[in-house]
Amino acid sequence: MTQQYKMNNNLPFTPKIKMADVIHLDFRLIPIIGRFGIEYGFSNKSVEEVCNDYGINTCFFLEIINSYHNQDYFPQKELQNFSASLIVDYLANTHDYYLNVKVPEIEGYIKQIKDEVSIENLKNIELLSNFFSEYKIELENHLNREDSIVFPYISYLEKVVSTNTIDNEVVEKIKAESIEQYARNHENMELKLSDLKNLIMRHLPPVVCKEVCQKLLTELFRLEADLEDHSRIEDKVLVPKVILLEQQILEANDAK
Repeated sequence: MTQQYKMNNNLPFTPKIKMADVIHLDFRLIPIIGRFGIEYGFSNKSVEEVCNDYGINTCFFLEIINSYHNQDYFPQKELQNFSASLIVDYLANTHDYYLNVKVPEIEGYIKQIKDEVSIENLKNIELLSNFFSEYKIELENHLNREDSIVFPYISYLEKVVSTNTIDNEVVEKIKAESIEQYARNHENMELKLSDLKNLIMRHLPPVVCKEVCQKLLTELFRLEADLEDHSRIEDKVLVPKVILLEQQILEANDAK
């Protein structure tokens, strides 16, 4: 049965709002909408109509864009009603956006500054470039671990529960490395971005290409905010949901 979206007068985005109006109300949602695979040219269609065209769960789409639009709105209980695989698919698409869109964009601004900077400031820009290169490697390692280990583990658990195929293999896997262990070791990638922003704002000497520097700083702030929202979904929604899956499997195994 299709999940019904709970109407809330405090939320601007509902199934009947035009998709174009969503962007008019908050242009920051452009990359969020793109992560769902939605292309432009949606004419005068509503959010519900566009989601149906793309085979997207309308309720999930609305919970995501409303939570990004309003920082005070975080539908933790509502999001936990969706399947783990649906949440994982969205998070994996977000990883792809970070690595293939945002990181190259920021690298491009740094390269542009490096190409235009005066000789006396080149060392400072090299420091900035090296700092971000190190951050990129850490971010790639963090996201690749989730994509290659954590997300497949979650999909595996959900399949075990849905097919009721509980055996010693899955029990041992849970005991060897539960999702709680992952959560404890979950790196805070936003803190490292904060250091990078402070390096630019507090210690970078004036540069000729100040407009590019402003764009760089703006994109770092945007990436940091996006990562905070991303981590919030992982920590507050996905991890508790997986803990319940693990408990369900262990309890079913004990009851055998």
